[in-house]
Amino acid sequence: MPQSLVYNYTHIIFSTKNRYPFIDKQISTELFKYLGGTCRELNCNPIIVGGHDDHVHLVVLLSQKIALMKLMETIKSHSSKWIKTKGNKYEKFFWQKGYGAFSINPTQIDVVCKYVKEQSKHHQNKSFKDEYVAFLNKYNVKYDEQYVWD
Repeated sequence: MPQSLVYNYTHIIFSTKNRYPFIDKQISTELFKYLGGTCRELNCNPIIVGGHDDHVHLVVLLSQKIALMKLMETIKSHSSKWIKTKGNKYEKFFWQKGYGAFSINPTQIDVVCKYVKEQSKHHQNKSFKDEYVAFLNKYNVKYDEQYVWD
C-alpha cells in the first residue's frame, strides 16, 4: 500500500500529581485551550478538552505522524512548564507520570464529548479514582492498583 491512512479517535485521561486540585476556575479554560493548541501543533485534532479540579480529558483524532507516547510526553511537559508561569500557587504543579488512552468508535464521539463537557456534574458524586477505575474496567484493562496512582 503506497500510503498510510490513520483514523483513530482516542480518549486520553490523566491527572495532576497525587490528584491535587490545581485545575481551578482561574486556570481551567486557558489550560484546556493550551492543551488543544499543543495537540494541533503536533498534527492531532483536538475534538474536546475538558476536565475537573484534578484531571483532564482529551478527545483527539490522532495523527499518523506522532506516537501517542510522544504526544503525551509533549503535552505534559509543555503544559506543566506553562502552568508554573501562571502564579505562585502553581509553582509546585506536576502531572502524574502515567495516563489512560482509550479508543473511541467514531459513532460514539458525540456521547464521549458530552461526557467530557459534563465533568463537573459527574464529579458531584464520583471521585476521579472511581471514574478512572470504571474506565479501566469498561475497557478490560488489566492493572495493579498500586501502580495506577502517583
